[in-house]
Amino acid sequence: MKGWSPARRPTDGELPAARPAPPRGAPLPSLSEQMKVALLDDDQSHNTLVASVLDPAGFTCTSFTQPSRLLAELRKQTFDLIILDWNMPELSGVETLKLLREDPATAPPVLLLTSRSVEADLVAGLNAGADDYIVKPLQPQVLLARVNAVVRRIHRPPVQPQTEQHGQYRLDPGAQTASWGGHVEALTPKEFQLASLLFNNLSRPLSREYLLRRIWGQRPDLETRTLDAHVSRLRAKLHLRPSNGFRLSTVYGFGYRLEACDPETAEATNAVGGD
Repeated sequence: MKGWSPARRPTDGELPAARPAPPRGAPLPSLSEQMKVALLDDDQSHNTLVASVLDPAGFTCTSFTQPSRLLAELRKQTFDLIILDWNMPELSGVETLKLLREDPATAPPVLLLTSRSVEADLVAGLNAGADDYIVKPLQPQVLLARVNAVVRRIHRPPVQPQTEQHGQYRLDPGAQTASWGGHVEALTPKEFQLASLLFNNLSRPLSREYLLRRIWGQRPDLETRTLDAHVSRLRAKLHLRPSNGFRLSTVYGFGYRLEACDPETAEATNAVGGD
């Protein structure tokens, strides 16, 4: 497109160069600077065009030219948004969407790029699971506006701190406490953020990198054992076990997942195991 002179971009899951760590005392990065976007188009030049719009706005883009490579990478890391093209030879964008939506708990929001402008085609894309669509040729301002609209929808901050109810657990952001079954447990700010993030992504595996980025920001110097220690303390403090309706488990080589459990089934299983 006229006016765009993109540089060479990494492709098929090759990570872009890491941004330098911010100096001590610097303000926290904006939400966009904490968001990772996966770009899927069999034409790498199209990925490069999209990245040339999103990179200056602070998003971190990773390009893929094959749906199979993206689907494989989703088992290794967590993306906040996927932008994919409709017409691809291996799998169409709609077919890829359907595979992504087979497990709605793990799939991030998806923007569909298409040269189709017939209403029936656009409706088909939305029905397949797209959160929004953009009709080609791409206009940078429209692309950025649509991406920001999705970001606002999935990360809309509450007007005022509101309590969250998850099963028997109640999270109070004002008091920074978690309560359940007559118990009240005070949490540190990071522990509370971690608890809220896990409960609001129930059953979704979240990578260590994603959790570190969302809670601690862009801190490449931060060790993963910091996260592991917080998870361990949170599991102990909130007694996150099946008998209380939730299991906080490690996803080997990836990160963590909080799942809802049936307490009665858990008790029955424990009773059998104790015989």
